[in-house]
Amino acid sequence: INSTAFVLNNLTGDTIYAFSSWIKITGADSALIKATLTTDHITFNCTGTVVAKNGCWSFLKGGFVLESPLNINAFIYFQNVDGQQIKVSVSSASIQPFTRQQWEKNQQRVINTERKRTTTLHVSDVDGNKLHGAKVVVNQVSRDFPFGTAISALILGNKQYQKWFLERFNAAVFENELKWNETEPQRGKVNYTIPDQMLQLLRTKQITVRGHNVLWESHNMVPPWAKNLTTSELKSAVRSRIHSVMKRYKNEFVHWDVNNEMLPWDFYEQRLGLNASVEIFRAAQGLDPRARMFMNEFNVLENCNGQCAVDKYVERLRELVDNGVSNFGIGLQSHFYVPNPALIRGVIDKLATLKLPIWLTELDISKKIDDEQLKAKYLEVALREGFSHPSVNGIMLWTAWHPNEADCYRTCLQDDKFKNHPTGDTVDKLLKEWQTRKVKGKTDRHGIFNFSGFLGDYKVIVKHMNKTTETTLSLGRGHETKHWNIYL
Repeated sequence: INSTAFVLNNLTGDTIYAFSSWIKITGADSALIKATLTTDHITFNCTGTVVAKNGCWSFLKGGFVLESPLNINAFIYFQNVDGQQIKVSVSSASIQPFTRQQWEKNQQRVINTERKRTTTLHVSDVDGNKLHGAKVVVNQVSRDFPFGTAISALILGNKQYQKWFLERFNAAVFENELKWNETEPQRGKVNYTIPDQMLQLLRTKQITVRGHNVLWESHNMVPPWAKNLTTSELKSAVRSRIHSVMKRYKNEFVHWDVNNEMLPWDFYEQRLGLNASVEIFRAAQGLDPRARMFMNEFNVLENCNGQCAVDKYVERLRELVDNGVSNFGIGLQSHFYVPNPALIRGVIDKLATLKLPIWLTELDISKKIDDEQLKAKYLEVALREGFSHPSVNGIMLWTAWHPNEADCYRTCLQDDKFKNHPTGDTVDKLLKEWQTRKVKGKTDRHGIFNFSGFLGDYKVIVKHMNKTTETTLSLGRGHETKHWNIYL
């Protein structure tokens, strides 16, 4: 195919379509191209995007989901989002249909190979004799995969909130309490009392914590007192903020969202110069070099917003790396309306080629979905897609609890009494599914006991005759079988 549009015949409903193509342009050095699919019933404005180049081919990867049960024809075309006068060429377009059962089967295959590991226990006596018939009980005591949620200051002193959180999650991020406009609402009056207390609570429970955020590019999220400072005053205030928060919490957070939402907004670059983000990241990295420095962006996975397209993300990231920023991480906020699993997978596949840690950092579902069961369904679609991608290193929900549900950002998991909504039931179901429960059995005549478990830490109890031993083992990532010797 060497065209800007073509027809797709006999598309079937309840099917996930993975779409890819190579795009080239003439008439400009580069242009953002968006693939759009239309049928008689609906238009999919976001099938995929690519920043296409003049004279070379660039790869677009995405897809769409058809809910309709009827066979239909569709028209797919490629738009220049930038409005430039260019010619678009398309080559090697591919569309692959998957039933939901096929898609989910592949997800489970990846989970079994990337999130779990086959383990062989070799049980012997102290003389090395293999013990046949020894009773083995295996319990997972902690998960390796970080799965967490945003929390609010309401967790302080609220035992019910603490219990609810700690029973489920091994990672956390502060909803608002660490942001600049919260810790320094008036110039020069800095107060870290609340984040200090929240961090202390999490530290005692060995919870992984992300630092959110150092600065925020949105004009609306800059402290009101800082907006009208002179250039030199603002530069000094920014420097003071970075040094203040990062020195105080050095080595406390595994990540920092350094300059939040750089793709759609540019307050600091407008005020301090086009190199402002590079300087901000460099300063942050120098103050807390062990923490990963994250770009944290919305609408990269969620839709085809031109400013936040995946290739735009890659361009900004490479700009930072080329200017000396290292120990980098990819943050994808994941504020979904209706998640498109084919687009999610295509975008993450592209980002995965950079070989950097990828986290879904603020996952939730829009308040516009007022059907709670449908909202829970969409939440499950997004969570399964993230957990089943081998390059996703962690998932954070943006579901901080508030007694008044109107104060939840977009998704509430529970009511004011901590009773689950359907979305909360979905999270509980997946947490249970993605953890190895008690495994019991006996060794064979070779003294061997095999099991497959999710990555993490385990307690193993082995009994034979009148002897019992208890040991702990850790399953880390790897495709080969893990072998452990246990002696009684």
